[in-house]
Amino acid sequence: MVKIALISDSHSYIDEVVLSHLTDVDEIWHAGDIGDLKVVESLPSDKTLRIVTGNIDDAQARSMFPEEIFFEVESLKILM
Repeated sequence: MVKIALISDSHSYIDEVVLSHLTDVDEIWHAGDIGDLKVVESLPSDKTLRIVTGNIDDAQARSMFPEEIFFEVESLKILM
């Protein structure tokens, strides 16, 4: 079974406590409103990251990540 952490609305800040919970997951999904891209850089690099942008995200974030993604995990179809 895939363990997923779903986060969103970081608005340029992600607490160390949140990051500590991300060590024991397989995938991290960030559902928009990243803010500062340092939030993405602080996520564990050994995980599958699925990231979309939200209404506060700037052109740089939008050039790196889509507004929505469609993917499949363990036979579940996900639109984020």
